[in-house]
Amino acid sequence: MSASRRDALGGPEGSRPPAPVPGRGDGHGGEDLSPPSALTALWAVRHGQSAANVAFAQAERTGSPDLPVAGRDSDVPLSTLGRAQARALAGWLVGHAPHAGPDLVVCSPYLRARQTWEAMAAHAASSTEMPVLVDERLRDREMGVFELHPPGALLARAPEEAARRALLGEWSYRPPGGEAIADVALRVRAFTVELGRAAAGRRVLVVAHDAVVIALRQVLAGIGAGVPRDLPPVPNASVTHWRGDGRRLRLVHWGRTAHLDDVILP
Repeated sequence: MSASRRDALGGPEGSRPPAPVPGRGDGHGGEDLSPPSALTALWAVRHGQSAANVAFAQAERTGSPDLPVAGRDSDVPLSTLGRAQARALAGWLVGHAPHAGPDLVVCSPYLRARQTWEAMAAHAASSTEMPVLVDERLRDREMGVFELHPPGALLARAPEEAARRALLGEWSYRPPGGEAIADVALRVRAFTVELGRAAAGRRVLVVAHDAVVIALRQVLAGIGAGVPRDLPPVPNASVTHWRGDGRRLRLVHWGRTAHLDDVILP
């Protein structure tokens, strides 16, 4: 689980405009070397709140050094709130004008992402015949030997690693057997290249994780884009949108959550 998730553990946040793209208009000449893509539109949804999001937040509030979640990260389900958020995403999905919303879905293989899409589809009749693919490259950041370790557990069990993580930052820190967010960007880059060619003219919805959304932003910003160290968080069940012109994708909004304003727990 990525540390950036700690920034989005609370309730929904308001819609955010795109933050400036690092490396653009900051003395690099302003040249646009964003990668080619023939997609008409791309939306990236972060899964709804997960059971681990809840457990990690509780561990952080109490300062507990214990591991609050057992099993594999890929098997972590949505929380009750996360399921309600996913149902609210269905409202966002059906709110598009005809032929303006997604016509293809590509999902992370992790349970919480698949449950998010399944809840969206179950409450959005227009999505019943939409093609849905699962792509391994959209999995969450792998934390290796520190899988499902909240920050307090990492500090208690491996203080030297916790210090190295703080020194390097999430973009560069690679836990033993795991990935830095820079590594996530490499597989996301390969995915976007294939997608831009294979789904030319399509309007694509990606359902995945905060690390994947951050990686998408860095990849689609193109050559010369700086390391995204100061981006706003990617809230649970938020929508980030890029619009295409047949040649490039341009960021329209980041981490939008207006569709969650009326979420009520069952």
